[in-house]
Amino acid sequence: MVQTLTSPTTESVMEIMQKMGHENLVFCQDKDSGLRAIIGIHSTVLGPALGGTRMWNYATSTEAVTDALRLSRGMSYKNSIAGLNLGGGKAVIIGNARTEKTEPLLRRFGKFVESLSGKYITAEDVGMSTIDMDYIAMETKHVTGLAENRGGSGDPSPFTALGTYMGMKAAAKKMYGTDSLEGKKVSVQGAGHVGEYIIEHLSKEGAKIYVTDVYEDRLKEIADKYKVEIVGLEDIYDLDVDIYSPCALGATINDETLSRLKCQIIAGCANNQLKDETIHGNACLERGIIYVPDFLINSGGVINVYSEFASLPREWVVQKTERLYDMCLEVINTSVSENKNAQDVAIQIAQDRIDSIANIKTRR
Repeated sequence: MVQTLTSPTTESVMEIMQKMGHENLVFCQDKDSGLRAIIGIHSTVLGPALGGTRMWNYATSTEAVTDALRLSRGMSYKNSIAGLNLGGGKAVIIGNARTEKTEPLLRRFGKFVESLSGKYITAEDVGMSTIDMDYIAMETKHVTGLAENRGGSGDPSPFTALGTYMGMKAAAKKMYGTDSLEGKKVSVQGAGHVGEYIIEHLSKEGAKIYVTDVYEDRLKEIADKYKVEIVGLEDIYDLDVDIYSPCALGATINDETLSRLKCQIIAGCANNQLKDETIHGNACLERGIIYVPDFLINSGGVINVYSEFASLPREWVVQKTERLYDMCLEVINTSVSENKNAQDVAIQIAQDRIDSIANIKTRR
C-alpha cells in the first residue's frame, strides 16, 4: 500500500517520517546569508542518499517540509528502479531563485551538506544550475553535477529530457501501436531547462506542441526558438491533446485537473505528479489514461549524475537513459495486464530491490 503524505499541520513530522520510512530530516538556517533549507534523507540502503537541491519560493515552511519528504522518498525509488547503487535524498531551499540566490547562501548550504559526512550527496534541481553547484562545491566534496570543465558530468537536464522523451514514445507505442510522435498533440506544462529539451525533441519529430510557464519571458524565448503555441497556466488542462506532459512542480494530477484533462497519455519530467498516488493513480487507470510513473521516466538526470559519482563514460549514460524506453513499456504493460495503477507497479519494483539489498546486508 502506498503511503500518502499527510500535512505536517495535522500529523507530527516524526510520525510522517516513520510512516514514509525516512531516516533523517535536517533543518538548516543561517541568518547572515538568509539560508532556510531542509534536507530529507529517505534511505541509505543502496548507498549514500543522492538527490538534487531545489530552490523554490514556497508559500509556507510546511509546504517546503512536505516537498522535501516526498521528493527524497521519490529519489529512493528513482535510484533503485534505475539500478543505481544510491539511496534517496533531496534538499529544498526556501526562496526566489531569481532574486534571492547568492554565493554566501549557496556556500553556507554547502557547509550543511558537508556536516552530514557523505550521507547526503547533492546535485542540481529546479532553480539551480551547474554554476550553483560550483559554489556549493567550495564548501563540500559531497556534490555532483559540476561543470564539465571542472571534471563533472555537467547539466543533467538533457538526460532528464531524453529519458522523458523515451517514456513518451514507450507510452505511445502501447496506446497507438507506434512510438512515432509525429503529428501528436502534446501539452508541456513548464518550460524550464528540462522542459525546453523535451520541446526540442518533440519539435524535431514533428509534434504539435502547446506550452505554458509561470515566467512570460521564458515563454517568449521558447516561442522564438520553436514552433509552439503558448497557452495560459490554467488553459493547459482543457486542451484536446494526445499527451499531457507536466514539467513543473508536482501534484498537477488531482481531482480537479483529471476532470478536465482530455489526453490519453500523461508523461512528464515533474516529480510527484500525482497529488495522491493511490487515488489519482487509480483514477488514471480507470479513465484509460496511460500514466508513466514520474520517478521512472525522469531518471535520466540522476543516471547522468551517477556517472560522475562512479566515473562512468558518457556513452554509458546515453545507453542507460535510452533503455528507460524498455523499462517504461514493461511497467505500462504490467499496469494494463494486471489492472494495477502504474505508480504502484513501479514503486513495487523499486521497493523489491531495496528490500533485497537490505536483506543481504543484515545476513551474518
